[in-house]
Amino acid sequence: MEAQTTRVAVAARAALGHAVGMAAELVIETEGLHKRYGAVSAVDGLDLNMQRGEVLSLLGPNGAGKTTTVEILEGYRKRDGGVARVLGEDPQRGGEAWRARRGVVLQSCEDVVDLTVLECVRHFSQFYPAPANPEDVIERVGLTAKKNARIRSLSGGQRRRLDVALGIVGQPELLFLDEPTTGFDPEARRSFWDLVRDLAREGASILLTTHYLDEAEALADRVAVINHGRLVETGPPDELGGRRDRQAKVSWLGPNGPEEEWTHEPTRLVMQLHASFGSEVPGLAVARPSLEDIYLELIGAPKLKEGSYE
Repeated sequence: MEAQTTRVAVAARAALGHAVGMAAELVIETEGLHKRYGAVSAVDGLDLNMQRGEVLSLLGPNGAGKTTTVEILEGYRKRDGGVARVLGEDPQRGGEAWRARRGVVLQSCEDVVDLTVLECVRHFSQFYPAPANPEDVIERVGLTAKKNARIRSLSGGQRRRLDVALGIVGQPELLFLDEPTTGFDPEARRSFWDLVRDLAREGASILLTTHYLDEAEALADRVAVINHGRLVETGPPDELGGRRDRQAKVSWLGPNGPEEEWTHEPTRLVMQLHASFGSEVPGLAVARPSLEDIYLELIGAPKLKEGSYE
């Protein structure tokens, strides 16, 4: 039920963005982006774009070029070739005014662990020309009860919420989230997802990198798969790699044991089974390839075969 609700919300947000013309405004655009480290091409002619108001998730294996790409877009790393535009400017030349328009959620703040949450957010707010009220930001990320607690006393999930607070206190137009829930327990991850959804509903453009495919499917309007520094494919999570059009596996418990059939018309088959049994079909299940199945295929893992997914 939660996954269905999330897909409806994502679709509604995408439709709203289209209706108000967001599709015409790009907050990120790269053309032939290149970055080399010696003989290794970390980014090899990457073409990527992101619309205003969109949540875009970058997916790819370790070494695919995700981190280098994000660092170039954030303005922290120089490219060797190609074109990059972020919020209408070259991130390699972006000044203080441009930097104040984008937020970066850092991995940790180890150098300020003796400050309280409120002291830390107030300190970072001074770096921006028009920051949000620190106490309002703390409330927004769900840390009001911890605002006077020392950072070193926070749990992992609370620390990550503080990281987000520092990323949004400058009221950025574009937010970079790099592996935001690594190391989280399931409850903390779901709580953090709610925070990201709230930011998206309020109009933030969010670039998310993650190794969690369920996270990308739950949060992203669109995913972009990168491998060997190149864009492999991009699209909504439920359409990537022709996922929506793949055959479904219908399985059930027949008189002689388990049975299954692959079909492009699972509804028709289920109706036939129901008519045949004259009641509920025992052990009935309908499965299509998951986003993980499609992702593994796109990055060159063994291709899907009938019967390979549950």
